[in-house]
Amino acid sequence: MSWNTFGRVLRFTTWGESHGPGLGAVLDGCPPGLTLRAKDIQPYLDARKPGQSKYTTQRKEADAVQILSGVFNDTTTGTPIHLMIENTDQRSKDYSEIAQSYRPGHADYAYDAKYGIRDYRGGGRSSARETAARVAAAAVARMIIPEVTIHAYVCELGGDRIDREAINYDEIGKNPFFCPDSWAAVRWAERVEKARKDGSSLGAVVECVATGVPAGWGAPVYAKLDSDLASAMMSINAVKGVEIGDGFEAARLTGEQNADAMSPGKKDGDPPVFASNHAGGTAGGISTGQPVVCRVAFKPTSSILTPVPSITSDGDATEVRTKGRHDPCVGLRGTPVVEAMMALVLADHKLLHKAQIRDA
Repeated sequence: MSWNTFGRVLRFTTWGESHGPGLGAVLDGCPPGLTLRAKDIQPYLDARKPGQSKYTTQRKEADAVQILSGVFNDTTTGTPIHLMIENTDQRSKDYSEIAQSYRPGHADYAYDAKYGIRDYRGGGRSSARETAARVAAAAVARMIIPEVTIHAYVCELGGDRIDREAINYDEIGKNPFFCPDSWAAVRWAERVEKARKDGSSLGAVVECVATGVPAGWGAPVYAKLDSDLASAMMSINAVKGVEIGDGFEAARLTGEQNADAMSPGKKDGDPPVFASNHAGGTAGGISTGQPVVCRVAFKPTSSILTPVPSITSDGDATEVRTKGRHDPCVGLRGTPVVEAMMALVLADHKLLHKAQIRDA
């Protein structure tokens, strides 16, 4: 079967395709009594929507969200919340040349192999357009976790990394790259522009940090906070790798280097003070009270103007050159989606914790 639902207590199901009439999400398990209006959701969609700079796809979508159910008098009722976003700028004719050919690196062949049919118009469900629904659902999730602050940003683009000593969260919204390092953003402008003019694309790594997560969220085995985060991030289109905390770098450390040493809090009853955060805010699948940190690797966009050898649906050799409007670096607009998935997982785990632990 196809699985389009994520979460345990806070569950959301996305629906719709890139070039269909619209797309959206149904969010179930949201507590009643939260103030929710379309204008509370819209800023997050605006951060993700296409056509905001020359460094992203030039498809123009307002991404205006409508709340169809689950809210009465601007207040959540505890029933399913249905969110809908209309598609208004589809240009399906751009994909007519690949109707019978597979784009290497894209999901075209895999979808056809599984279903025996595929929506070639932008990729259907495999299009990054689907992520708008996740961002809308996450805006609701954020209301469940007001104690948590989430920042996501691009920390590497095309192999060029930020200077970690120069990270400034205030810079993230000042450039089109979601970059916290102003000098790196200048360099990246040249890189992305060159890739765009060359008809190519670049990969990126997005880092996400959630502060304010209390100790105790998660579970020891099959509902680990970090495993759910990894699953959530890997479900994002074009993601090929996820690290929690130091990730693969931890395998290159010694035990004493990797240990997040603890010392007592200043006063009795205070949480411990950690000397480092190699574990990324989790231990044994449960949050430690430290910032929850993950990094997400996005591959280069598969739809490119450079011809690439491929095959047709009949098995004949061909070359594929994808026309249309595409992101030269899909990781840029993937940044708000990484934030969204962090919020959805944390909100779900808060509700899971409250369901098991008395007075949580």
